[in-house]
Formats: sequence, C-alpha cells, structure tokens
Amino acid sequence: MSTTIKARSKARAPAGARINLRVRPQVKAVLVQAARLQQVKLTEFMIRSSQVAAEMALADRNRFVLPTGKWREFYAALDSPPRAIPELRKLFSEPSAFGSA
Repeated sequence: MSTTIKARSKARAPAGARINLRVRPQVKAVLVQAARLQQVKLTEFMIRSSQVAAEMALADRNRFVLPTGKWREFYAALDSPPRAIPELRKLFSEPSAFGSA
C-alpha cells in the first residue's frame, strides 16, 4: 500500500453501517445531477438529503399514543398551574437579542 493511500485512509472517519438501495436509472440520474450541482459525492448527497427528510418526518409527528394512565398524567400536567422558574423569569425580563418586537 502506498503512503498516499495510507495517509488518506487514516484521515477518513471509520465507516458506519451500510445501506444498499436499488433505484430506477432515471432516479439515479437525478440524484447524481443534484449531487454534482452541490459539488458533493453521491453518497454524501443521499445521506444529507435523507437525514433532513427523516428529521422533518420525526419533527412533524402530531399523533401520540400513550397508555390510559400516562394520558391522565399528561392531562394533569397540562392542567396544573405553571411552575415558577427564576432563571426563565430573568431571561424574559432581559432585552431580546432580536430587537424590540
């Protein structure tokens, strides 16, 4: 193994789990074109894009399932008066970093 290859392999982060995908040629062509436009490798483009999509899907969850007892606890917490948190009160009394509204 040449020193160039050794140096490159030391600099790389260890590989993670592998995901194999089969896509239609037209889909791959679009992905390759988009990766080229962003000047990144296809793998990096796909990882970034799918991670963003996954995070959005998780953030958009609007249906929560809880056992009956946990729902009662949840509703009790919603119905209870708010706790006084001195640090939060102090934070809200300070001028906004975004200027006055």
